[in-house]
Amino acid sequence: MPTLPDDLNHRVVLTVDLGTGGPKVGFVGLDGSILWSGFAPTDTTRGPGGRATQDADHWWRSIVRLTRAALADGVVDPARVVAIAVTGQWSSTVPADSEGHPVAPCRLWLDTSAAEHSRALVGGPVVGYHPTRMPAWIRRTAGVPSPSGGDPVSHILGFTRDEPAAGGSARWFLEPVDALTMRFSGVASASAASMCGAWLVDVRGDRTAYDPYLLTLAGIDGNRLPPLAEGLRVVGPIRPEVAAELGLPESAVVVGGVPDVHSAHLGSGAVGPGAAHVTISTTSWISCEVAAKKTDPLHSIATVPGLRPGSYLVADNHEAAGASLAWLARTFPAQDYDELCAEAATSPVGSRGVIFTPWLAGMRSPVDDRSARALWHGMSLETSRADLVRALLEGVAVQAAWLLGPVESFVGQRLDPVRIFGGGARSDLWCQIHADAMDRTLERVADPMNAQLRGAAFVAGLALGVLAWSHVAQLVPVDGVFRPQPAAVSVYAAARKALPRLHRATRPVRTPSSGRR
Repeated sequence: MPTLPDDLNHRVVLTVDLGTGGPKVGFVGLDGSILWSGFAPTDTTRGPGGRATQDADHWWRSIVRLTRAALADGVVDPARVVAIAVTGQWSSTVPADSEGHPVAPCRLWLDTSAAEHSRALVGGPVVGYHPTRMPAWIRRTAGVPSPSGGDPVSHILGFTRDEPAAGGSARWFLEPVDALTMRFSGVASASAASMCGAWLVDVRGDRTAYDPYLLTLAGIDGNRLPPLAEGLRVVGPIRPEVAAELGLPESAVVVGGVPDVHSAHLGSGAVGPGAAHVTISTTSWISCEVAAKKTDPLHSIATVPGLRPGSYLVADNHEAAGASLAWLARTFPAQDYDELCAEAATSPVGSRGVIFTPWLAGMRSPVDDRSARALWHGMSLETSRADLVRALLEGVAVQAAWLLGPVESFVGQRLDPVRIFGGGARSDLWCQIHADAMDRTLERVADPMNAQLRGAAFVAGLALGVLAWSHVAQLVPVDGVFRPQPAAVSVYAAARKALPRLHRATRPVRTPSSGRR
């Protein structure tokens, strides 16, 4: 076991995890200790035709406010802060000026308003894709822009073709993690990892340049995309005016931003090849590191560039995991997370036959169907509210179980045990339901809500050369182990078989508006 440096807990990273719900800010030791964290919600503005945007300036104001509040409370000596690291949502697009300031709202990964442009590029009859255009993307990148929109190609084309004022004034089109990194450093910078949702980098060799053929195919000016560099890197020192605004030392450096799937990989501690994690965050995914580029277009699973040279991470997503419970908390007045989970515990395994399909925001994996919608199925006059709540928890877990099969086929091995984290993993009940539905042993990461903040700190430690990859697994504690219970496994296996049938059965009865975001 490699020896850890002695002073890791004395060196602190200001970390930012920009979720769809808003930015979370943390001060994290390079040993992974969470010294402080705070969250500020950000509203999503919905509009016609699938529009979904956020104010990127609001993210920045929230980050400044949270950072200053933490330092004012004395949670950490500012002199100990050695780096700033950003992680968070991806496949969203911020149009920014030459200084990194947004010139229009960020189009979120939820924004499908410019789908017509990506559909014209890649749409067709083969699982929604053009049979001769799709291979050019997959050969180079392992993925392809979605004909349903909701990714940087459709966003950028939407800005340049549909919003000429915003598109014309933008010097850069940035992923959110790169936009915030630029606000801290003043440097426009990205990596194949942070730009993976654009599918514009040939990941088979040098990952520090956009592919000219794909740029031409997409109709995107590569000069308006941030220059590419290695994933683990120091971008530069913090801007002096930003250091003064935040109360941080000018000696602090800014490291390259990474998507949440990458910080989650590190924050889970499951960093060896084939070591897997699953999240119960706003969305959910199952991922692990693999050695080769690969694509499963039938199940919307692909690899994206990893942070280790030559490595890849499995990328997939089901869109509304923790978001489903958050929706329920808004729908059932005066019910918070803990109260809902306690109520769900009073309903038996299987929720008295009720099945919830967790497609409140559509589905991306294992079926790319953004028009899919949620329902409770199997209700009767005896169905209680507790049954409905438990069915929602079970539906999210059964969706993960549905995804697990294709993921294991994709990586060519059984994934067991699996690390679990995210806000939803605070609940022992929801973790156990996932273990039973997936029929796998799950190991919960300690402080599961802050796993990505911890992972962002490790990104900084690796970029600075203070940490080695072999150190990461040693620095992530586990606070609970959940083993599948045979009686529950059989109940959820039946629900797992029912979920694809319910998806197919509801297609003919969806209203035209159900496909709009």
